[in-house]
Amino acid sequence: MEPRGDADGVAMEPRQLRWQTLAALRASSKGRLNYCRHWLQDEDILEGCMSPLVLSPYSGWVLDRVIGQSAQEVAPSRSSTPKGSTPLTNRSSSLEKITPASHQGSSPPPSTEPNETKGNDDLGLLEMDQEELPAVLPSKVTEVEGCIQMYEEMHRLKGKEGLRQRQEQQEQMVRAVYALASEQLKRFDELKELKQHQEFQDLQEVMEKSLKEAQGQQEKLKEEHRHRAKILNLKLREAEQQRQRQEELERLRKEEGQERLRRLYSIQEEVLQLNQQIDPNYRHKDLPRIDLSAYSNRGNQICGLVSGLIRTTSERGFPTQVDVANTERALQEMRGLISSMQQEITAAVKEKMRDEEEERQKQKELLKKEQLKAQTPAPAQQSGGKQQKEGLQVKAEEGTMQWYQQLQDVAEQCVASFSEISNCKDNNEVKKIKTDLQKAATIPVSQISRIAGSQLREVFDKINNLLSGKSVQSGGRTVSVTQHPQGLDFVYYKLAEKFVSQGEEEVASHHDAAFPIAVVASGIWELHPQVGDLFLAHLHKKCPYAVPFYPALKEGTSMEEYQRMLGYQVKDSKIEEQDHFLKRMSGLIRLYAAIIQLRWPYGNKDGTHPHGLNYGWRWLAQMLNMEPLADVTATLLLDFLEVCGNALMKQYKAQFWKIMLLIREEYIPRIEAITSSGQMGSLIRFKKFLEDCLEQKKIPLPKGALQPSFWKS
Repeated sequence: MEPRGDADGVAMEPRQLRWQTLAALRASSKGRLNYCRHWLQDEDILEGCMSPLVLSPYSGWVLDRVIGQSAQEVAPSRSSTPKGSTPLTNRSSSLEKITPASHQGSSPPPSTEPNETKGNDDLGLLEMDQEELPAVLPSKVTEVEGCIQMYEEMHRLKGKEGLRQRQEQQEQMVRAVYALASEQLKRFDELKELKQHQEFQDLQEVMEKSLKEAQGQQEKLKEEHRHRAKILNLKLREAEQQRQRQEELERLRKEEGQERLRRLYSIQEEVLQLNQQIDPNYRHKDLPRIDLSAYSNRGNQICGLVSGLIRTTSERGFPTQVDVANTERALQEMRGLISSMQQEITAAVKEKMRDEEEERQKQKELLKKEQLKAQTPAPAQQSGGKQQKEGLQVKAEEGTMQWYQQLQDVAEQCVASFSEISNCKDNNEVKKIKTDLQKAATIPVSQISRIAGSQLREVFDKINNLLSGKSVQSGGRTVSVTQHPQGLDFVYYKLAEKFVSQGEEEVASHHDAAFPIAVVASGIWELHPQVGDLFLAHLHKKCPYAVPFYPALKEGTSMEEYQRMLGYQVKDSKIEEQDHFLKRMSGLIRLYAAIIQLRWPYGNKDGTHPHGLNYGWRWLAQMLNMEPLADVTATLLLDFLEVCGNALMKQYKAQFWKIMLLIREEYIPRIEAITSSGQMGSLIRFKKFLEDCLEQKKIPLPKGALQPSFWKS
């Protein structure tokens, strides 16, 4: 703090001098003067006294004396400070400046900062002037003025020096403060860095501690997880073993259930086949004193019972052993029923044979009596050995009409048996079953084609499985006739109807399509006879010439209805054209002719055709016994012989050729007699076919017949 003390000492010197100057001024003559405040009023008087002031030549001496006294007073106080040379230097410099002023007036000095050597020289000059002019005594005014100027100059110089010193002090203080601030900032940064380092260490310690705790917790969790995993693996192993045991038990249960279900289906199939053997209507109608309606009713009840059991078990899942036992009892009852019926039929047949034998004996006796009574010989036979009828029949034979009516009754009974399915407008569930069953029955028939034998076999198996009560896939859904008690009869009816529809549509357009359709229909007919009866019923209704049968116009029957009876299609009171009608009839006859000569190749080899060539021979004979129809008879005979002629030739040989000759010689003229000139096309084709066959003594194989190689494809 030494610089601070020097500054205070230097500041005290001008203050003391100032007070001394003021005291001297107060004691001077001017200081005792009274000044008027209104001096401006006497300005003109004062102008004469305002000439420029000029220092007296004795001002230097006065100044020297004043400086000498001041130096003596200040010297003791400066002796205590190490820097006492600074005021002296300043005074010397001031003397240097005042001395020229005494000689040159008030002109300013050339430099405001003289050095110490020059100041000493000026002091020497002042002393010399003092010695040279000792006798000159300044006036009081001049002395005061010199003191005033001297003090003003000294005060100015001291002020500059003080200002410079204060600037230096301030700069030193600023540098000191800056250095202090820098040091404090460094300390602050060091403290902050230290604090951050400590915080980082604390945080690192906390993190390490947390990490150790987390690792410990993790190890604990791992150990717990391993323990739980071990327990869970044991449980999973036990569960897997339990599941495998359950699956094995379920598999065995399903296998047993499926085996029982297959057994139920086989029992149902056998029951249905046995029930088809019961025909209460016409098959044994000619037997005396026999009524099979009770057997038929009971058979239908047993079939319904078995179907109900199968439907119930299907809804429940798999049948139980009790269900199998119940169906087996029903089968045994059906077998017993058939056995009783056959015994009754056998007894009735034997009784009928006895009655017929007795009748024949009576006829023989009557014939003998008539021969004895006759007196003229029997009429001679004609030279050709033939006896011709005087005229042909217009109506079908009574036996044929009974057969026709029997088939129509079977169809009506079948329709009545599924009345619930037919009238299911308000029952959505039954309606859905009806739609599924109809699609399952008709779509496979539409898929029959000549592409490959394997494809034909798939279609046959699908139809057979459906009729056997098995589940089949149709339109992405599982369908079975067991879904409804009347489902089987409904499928029988729709399947037969579809076969006939294929005849009048597909076969009518493509004649070679008759054979793949016929072989499937024949195989289904052989396994499910009711389908065959319904097929014939539909065929006869759409084509009465397949009976053969010419419906008569009865009283009260409209012409439109009569045309429908003849096989024509009537829409909006418009009858179809003759060409379209003949085309449909041709397709139906061709399908019928193909069915009677074909059997399913994968069926029972020892079995017989349910509707074989003998029916075709009978149809041909009955057609030739009836009066021909223009355009119709020639067309149907040609279609029938083109498809079935080769098979009839191989079966009946010489008899067949006799029929062919009879047609050419006797029946063709009858057709010509009723055929107009616009209807001769079919007759001409028929005559040419006959001539070619008789000339070659051979009936060619029909076009589109299935060869053995077809079934290997």
